[in-house]
Amino acid sequence: MQGARQSDVFFGERESGQDVRQSNVTAVQAVANIVKSSLGPVGLDKMLVDDIGDVTITNDGATILKLLEVEHPAAKILVELAELQDREVGDGTTSVVVLAAELLRRANDLVRQKIHPTSVIAGYRLAAKECVKYCEKHMARKVEDLGMETIKNVAKTSMSSKVVGMDSDFFAGLVVNACEKVKTYDDMGDVKYPINRVNILKAHGKSAKESEVLDGYALNLGRSAQGMPTHVSNAKIACLDFNLQKTKMLFGIQVLVNDPKELERIREEESAITSRRIQMVLEAGANVILCTKGIDDMALKYFVEAGAIACRRVPKEDLKRVARATGAQVLSSLSDMDGNESFDPTHLGEAKEVFETRVSDDEMILIKGCKSSQACTMLLRGANDYFLDEIDRSLHDALCVVKRCLESGSVVPGGGAVESALSVHLEQKSVSLGSREQLAVAEFAEALLCIPKTLAVNAAKDSTDLVAKLRAYHFASQSGKEEDKHYASYGLDLHKGELRDNLAAGVLEPTMSKCKSFKFAAEAAITILRIDDMIKLEKEDGDGRDGF
Repeated sequence: MQGARQSDVFFGERESGQDVRQSNVTAVQAVANIVKSSLGPVGLDKMLVDDIGDVTITNDGATILKLLEVEHPAAKILVELAELQDREVGDGTTSVVVLAAELLRRANDLVRQKIHPTSVIAGYRLAAKECVKYCEKHMARKVEDLGMETIKNVAKTSMSSKVVGMDSDFFAGLVVNACEKVKTYDDMGDVKYPINRVNILKAHGKSAKESEVLDGYALNLGRSAQGMPTHVSNAKIACLDFNLQKTKMLFGIQVLVNDPKELERIREEESAITSRRIQMVLEAGANVILCTKGIDDMALKYFVEAGAIACRRVPKEDLKRVARATGAQVLSSLSDMDGNESFDPTHLGEAKEVFETRVSDDEMILIKGCKSSQACTMLLRGANDYFLDEIDRSLHDALCVVKRCLESGSVVPGGGAVESALSVHLEQKSVSLGSREQLAVAEFAEALLCIPKTLAVNAAKDSTDLVAKLRAYHFASQSGKEEDKHYASYGLDLHKGELRDNLAAGVLEPTMSKCKSFKFAAEAAITILRIDDMIKLEKEDGDGRDGF
């Protein structure tokens, strides 16, 4: 009896073995090649135009990959990798994608040379673990030993490849200032820097260097009525997530009215319900009311008479942040468990002052002296939307690396120094291994050099010559001679096209950022390398389910 054919078993396409590996490597390389040229302080930008014509100009790896509509399943893993690096560290998304693609390409070459994928995976895991261990033990430097100027240098290094690179000194000061303002302590007494409390607002006009850090939380909207005061001291803030408009009966409710006067009474009661709610809020002591929904003219009249500031259509995310900073509670209704309406004064937040100010052509509400925690707002100025959006992305990365640096307290030299040192170390380590993993560790060591090589190529420098010199320096630093130890922090100076001590030059990155990128890149390469079969199911036509 003849065996069952593939098409009899399942309905779809099947790729297996070397074919699927080659397909995955090609897809991953294609994605990595898109972001490769944006790596480093002289990297180039990408212009992305979506299906409705919206334009984004950026060189941020995470943003580029998020906007690309990647269809290939293996390439999607790389996009998720960039998102994970962005979420965990905030910076280094481009380098982690480039490294993962290079690791996968080299692993595929080993598999074609009849080395089993399991041996390659074991070697890569060993190499990634060794990278982290060596980085933390030999390359990392304590921030307290180098001085607090180190924190500013970390922010400058992060922004050197961005649109604000020319003004990185000014913006690094803003970032460090903003992080210090939101400094807090957790239950264990550890210092934390919750950068989500840093609100970023963008306003057209003026130059980028006229951006500033405002002490307090700013809302990008004005008062709901001109008759309201522009300034309130000792503010009691109510955060409401429901309508303050005239109450209307729900759809589907039928009311039979025999007397026209009854209809008038129903309308009056509808107005009275909203009026009672507003009076409850005001009687509790609220003099600043922030509402995510609408406030109609009738309701505004009460607030004007009470001398309170009311703002409508406040974004929910902003309302939550204000509530967290001032100690308020976001209320979705005034009803308690029994259905009775009441307002507890303890639900109000507190701040020293709330006032309206004008920036460019727009009004802004600023909340200063928050009770529960510090909050601050970075007001960015610039020529146009594209420029402001890119400054926003640059500052997000800088805030993230400064937070990681302050919390972990250690840094490593940048400019390809870590990758070159690890490449030399892993090469020496691989020789001591007596198993097949030796080849995989040696390839991992070679793959790490793709970062300094790409940095040099993007700066229009001779990458072969520079990387060869850099490896020689790091080999000397690991040889054991005391006079050569200082070469350990040598990296690339891409503006001059030579080597320098990047620790002394202030080109620094958080240790955590580097260690995570090695781990994530190795895990992504391993995930894709493990795939040896891809079965793509097709939708079956004519089954009657797509008809009317």
